[in-house]
Order: sequence, then C-alpha cells, then structure tokens
Amino acid sequence: MTSLLVIAKEPVPGRVKTRLTPPFTPAEAAALAAAALADTLAAVAATPADRHVLVLDGAPGPWLPAGFEVVPQCGGGLDRRLAAAFAGCPGPALLIGMDTPQVTPDLLAPALDFGTYDAWFGPAEDGGFWALGLAAPDPALLLGVPMSVPETGAEQYARLRAAGLRTGLLPRLRDVDAAADAAEVAALVPDGRFAAVHRDATAAVRAGR
Repeated sequence: MTSLLVIAKEPVPGRVKTRLTPPFTPAEAAALAAAALADTLAAVAATPADRHVLVLDGAPGPWLPAGFEVVPQCGGGLDRRLAAAFAGCPGPALLIGMDTPQVTPDLLAPALDFGTYDAWFGPAEDGGFWALGLAAPDPALLLGVPMSVPETGAEQYARLRAAGLRTGLLPRLRDVDAAADAAEVAALVPDGRFAAVHRDATAAVRAGR
C-alpha cells in the first residue's frame, strides 16, 4: 500500500509563515499559507496513491479536499515528526511539505515508483528538502538529522546513501519562506490559488493598506 503524505501546520495568523511579516501582515501571511496548502493538496489529490494523508499540526479547514486521511503530528522536533509520519505507513511512502505550491502530479508521480530506487529525494533551494520517498519507511533514517539549517538536505541525503539506499533525485524546488520566495513561486504558477492570494496581498502592501 503506497502512501502520499503532506506534513503541514494549520494556517493560523501569527503561527505560520512568520518570515513573510513584513511586508505582509500576519493575516496575509496565513492566507498565503492556506493557499499554498490548498494548491499542494490539490496536486497530491490528483496523484494516484493508495492513501492520501495529511499529517497536521492543528485542525482541518476549508482548504482540505475530500479523500484525505488526517493524522495528527506527534510532539518534538521536525525530525521526530517526520519519522513518526513515516512510521505510520504500512508500505512505500512519499512525504512532502506545504511550502511548494508549484508542485504538480507530474513531479510527484515518478517518486511513487520504487521499482528502480529504494528512496527518492527532492532538494530545496534553501538547502533543505521538499520531498522524501522511502520504499521501506524507517524512522531511523530521519531521527537526529538537523532540521531547518542550510545543511539539512545534505545531511538527509547522506543518511540515505550511508544506509545503502539507491536514491533517485527529484528536481530542485524553491520553498516559500520569505517574501522573495513567495514572489518567485507565485510567478511560476500564475493560475494557482497561491498566486491569486499573493497578487491581492502585494496590491495591499503597495496601496499602503
């Protein structure tokens, strides 16, 4: 049974995308987070898998489409939360975050094929990673990896290689963290929810609200 997971935080003002403020208000940053999550979930929903799972810190909202199993995140650091998400999978699994609304089913589908590779790794521009796929989910592959630092991706990739896993590489994507990231990602997917919310928020900033 193949699982496709999204790990995410409920888009509550003041709790998400705090690096977007300024120039955006906490409410605008939360709206951008909600739009990014909605676009991500739509892409995941359109990607065939046996299970579509949202690993959520918080409560579901109107951005959640039908067909998702919602499981709560465990406590602890991000490495422990990621490890726990994989531990709950009965078979091969691909996990992504909510910060890449430019993701598409065409990007995700290859990483659900474990015929050639034991693992899939999607590097992020900031040095982290946006996707991790494991044919045989093993929490030990994530526990202890330093998260949210420039070396995160390199450390995680090295962990996969040290375990002897044949690892396929996915395209490098840019996470939405700061305002410059939001502008670049919105330009990549101008017809998405994220781009629409970004246009409105940017117009409000320019108008001085």
